[in-house]
Amino acid sequence: PSDPRFDEQWGLDTIGIKQGWGQETGRRQAIIAIVDTGVQLDHPDLKHKLVDGYDFVDGDDHPDDVGGHGTHCAGIAAASTNNAVGVAGVCPNCSIMPVRVLSPWGGSASDVAQGIVWAVDHGAQVISMSLGGEWPSATQQDAIEYAWQHGAILVAAAGNQDTSQPHYPAYHDRCLAVGSTEQGDSRSSFSNYGNWVDV
Repeated sequence: PSDPRFDEQWGLDTIGIKQGWGQETGRRQAIIAIVDTGVQLDHPDLKHKLVDGYDFVDGDDHPDDVGGHGTHCAGIAAASTNNAVGVAGVCPNCSIMPVRVLSPWGGSASDVAQGIVWAVDHGAQVISMSLGGEWPSATQQDAIEYAWQHGAILVAAAGNQDTSQPHYPAYHDRCLAVGSTEQGDSRSSFSNYGNWVDV
């Protein structure tokens, strides 16, 4: 693709993205909810693929990013691809739903739970959560179960504490727990690990 930073995206080579794109590049009706710090609403690589979202921190329908993390995650998932701008997204034809549940200083399990339910109720089929903590939450678990029962795929970060201890929501059975690897495809030194980590 013509995206100028594609050559820096070694992770896409690791997962065989070119072969994957030969099979599937997604469709606009496939909605990925980024449950995070929001998404930069005017970002040139994302603005044409955003659907309505919500901000549970400020309680409004303007989930603009407050720290960059959610925008970064949205770009990995579905940045516009082959458009001579920025990076390439794994699912370039999918839509992004920005759901802000975090401030620059963190957030609550209840806001995350509300974000999950809201996203599913508004059409999200994938819930991406690059967030979490060491304590389980019954409210959050109920939201995850609700999403699962409604056919959503839940993906969550395994955590960055270099431990095998549970990290929530990734530790829940209904979530696909994702760890981090380095360019050589070995585990990143900070990444959590264990038999509960799926990818």
